[in-house]
Amino acid sequence: MSTLAAAPEMPSPRTEPTPRERGSRHLAFLATLALALVCLAWELWLAPTGRGTLAIKALPLLMPLAGLWRYRMYTYRWVSLMIWLYVTEGLVRGTSERGIGMALAWVEVVLSVTIFIACAAQIRLRLAQARQAGDTPKDA
Repeated sequence: MSTLAAAPEMPSPRTEPTPRERGSRHLAFLATLALALVCLAWELWLAPTGRGTLAIKALPLLMPLAGLWRYRMYTYRWVSLMIWLYVTEGLVRGTSERGIGMALAWVEVVLSVTIFIACAAQIRLRLAQARQAGDTPKDA
């Protein structure tokens, strides 16, 4: 008579994000997409600078969208650092331009700070949960 000893149950990896993680992801994703659209509209139609070549500044905002949507910790980390370039540009142009250019610059600042807050929230939530579970996130 053979008896199989029951193996201790290993904790299963969490597969579903928490509602707070989902909220910060949606906020980061939508604000990044909105900022890219604002940058394009600003430089191509609303208040173009020169021949519209500054519209290229929207390209770096399109690159992280897939990583933000897929909860890639690395993406949240580098976006939270890169976004300060947009804050700086918005502050400079918001204080030096007039009319619609100034308004668009302040929209850029608000969206950029929103992206930073959402990315920081995502990182803090995930690291706190990893510490609580006793492991580190996959792509930390």
